[in-house]
Amino acid sequence: MCTKMSKSIKEERLRWVLPIYNKEIRLVDLAKVCPYGKRTLERWLSLYKKYGEEGLESKSTAPKTQPHETPIYIKERVIEARKKTGLCALKLHWRLKKEGLLVPVSTIGKILKDEGLVRKYRAKRVKYKYIKVERKPGELIEIDVKYVPKELGNIRYYQYTAIDTASRWRYLKIYDDQSSYNSICFLKKVMRIFPYKIQAIKTDNHSTFTNYYIGTNKRSDMTVKTIHVLDKFCFENGIDHYLIDPGKPAQNGRVERSHREDEEKFYQKNTFKSVKDLKVKIKKWNDYYNNLEHCSLNGKTPNEMLLLK
Repeated sequence: MCTKMSKSIKEERLRWVLPIYNKEIRLVDLAKVCPYGKRTLERWLSLYKKYGEEGLESKSTAPKTQPHETPIYIKERVIEARKKTGLCALKLHWRLKKEGLLVPVSTIGKILKDEGLVRKYRAKRVKYKYIKVERKPGELIEIDVKYVPKELGNIRYYQYTAIDTASRWRYLKIYDDQSSYNSICFLKKVMRIFPYKIQAIKTDNHSTFTNYYIGTNKRSDMTVKTIHVLDKFCFENGIDHYLIDPGKPAQNGRVERSHREDEEKFYQKNTFKSVKDLKVKIKKWNDYYNNLEHCSLNGKTPNEMLLLK
């Protein structure tokens, strides 16, 4: 019998099987000192006689088939939707549910992981508990301006964005100038198409929205301050105008997050032949966004939230 230390599972099994196979000792007698038991020795000996040393290799005990395995067509649909939209597992769960496919979020996550469609390393985020105040549609609209990344015909264009903080419904419009006049025209357009009365808006401190930090308003010795035309328009229409603190864009977080989506999923993936082409494509992109499931809305789309309210 071999007395050296085994380096693998196969060597350990051979250590007990070979003396029996070579008829150096009876199986019954060896079973008295073997820690694995008589039935285990019988099974190993049978495998050795049938397959040789390869039969003693350690193999996985996992079942070859799963009675409740996810059908292949569902896996293919999940992979196809992920590659096409780039949505997370939770949003894909909501999207497939509307198609009549009820697939658990954990199952979708496992499918994406097996296909290598998720990031291998993720930075651990610190989770904070926020007390969210439920708002009604139109109670607060965030407005901001984003530069269109590429010039068209040597002209710089600007994207005006308005997003409702309650329903995440938003409206986009392209202008060739960033001015107070266009800010008022944009707000008028939003007031016409938004189905609820707008009670308040929130903007940053750019000169197109306020003159609180420019001109004579910065001088401490001036008692009379000029009122911005946007503030006049808001006052005449019963709309409150809030300003974020200087250098704090996170206070306009919903519209800033919206601009990030525009940059990553619209401007970086599209080319524009002309400003007309840009306006057509951005209208389709905005319609897609308003019909996209949002985690903050528990799987509802902005348009669905407006109907619920």
